Amino acid sequence: KPLDAACRDHGFFLIRNHGMDAAIEQMWRAASGFFDQPSEAKREVLRTESIPLGYFDRELTKRRRDLKEVFDYMQPRAGGSDINQWPVGQPEFYDAMNRFFTEASTVAERTLNLVFRALAGSGISRLPMPQGDPRTSTVRLNYYPVDDPLSHDEQSPVAGLGDMALHHHTDPGILTLLLQDMTGGLQARTRQGHWIDIVPEENTIVVNLGDMMQVWTNDNYTAAVHRVLAPAERTAERFSTPFFYSPEKDARIAPLDALCNKPPVYRAFTWREYIQGRIDDNFTDLGEEDIQIAQS
Repeated sequence: KPLDAACRDHGFFLIRNHGMDAAIEQMWRAASGFFDQPSEAKREVLRTESIPLGYFDRELTKRRRDLKEVFDYMQPRAGGSDINQWPVGQPEFYDAMNRFFTEASTVAERTLNLVFRALAGSGISRLPMPQGDPRTSTVRLNYYPVDDPLSHDEQSPVAGLGDMALHHHTDPGILTLLLQDMTGGLQARTRQGHWIDIVPEENTIVVNLGDMMQVWTNDNYTAAVHRVLAPAERTAERFSTPFFYSPEKDARIAPLDALCNKPPVYRAFTWREYIQGRIDDNFTDLGEEDIQIAQS
């Protein structure tokens, strides 16, 4: 009941006893070491419009620049099939991220099962559970500095900073496993429009539901609207790492038949077309607010 209620109201909950403690600690050390490098070193793996993986320091949310630096990667693959950009000469970074991705994929699948069990417990029978796919899922290392990472000269040709470290948005995928440090600053919005703090707790993973879950459940469950407060309201740097669990690349996304006792809220679409719009929108200002599931 508590899990079902949380998924209906704000789309956030915490999990414990996940078994990832060692992998998480290794990931934190590697992420901190990466962001501690000079800008020139980090920009050797700079993300571009054609290569949406690697480092970036001027991402947009709500058409305003976020006060953060990120490093994005997908499932590491052996040999020449790996499309990620890895820092040269840092094997410990690769090892940490590979282990974290593998273990997070397993926990995400188990968590998805919990969510659908909670939904079925609401009196819905014969509910098929759509699957996620590690091959389309991503990890993002977030570093929120107190000061702007761009120099004065670099700031002028790009969008100005917003009044949040990260403006309110939903995640595009199925669900997100979020690791956050103890700094705080993350907030979620309830269905009534109130902002509540997602207070950091030791040894927990924050889970928030994404756009695809809202579509599959035909608005029974809500994609979590969340934001990160600006430095004026938090005085320390902040680290977080979300694992974005996503559908298969060609998956057809539509409300599940068992949940259509009311007319479907969303038209059918593919994961591939939806996520490409979000990638393009994060990279540059397309002249409108971020693509969200309400537009589908």
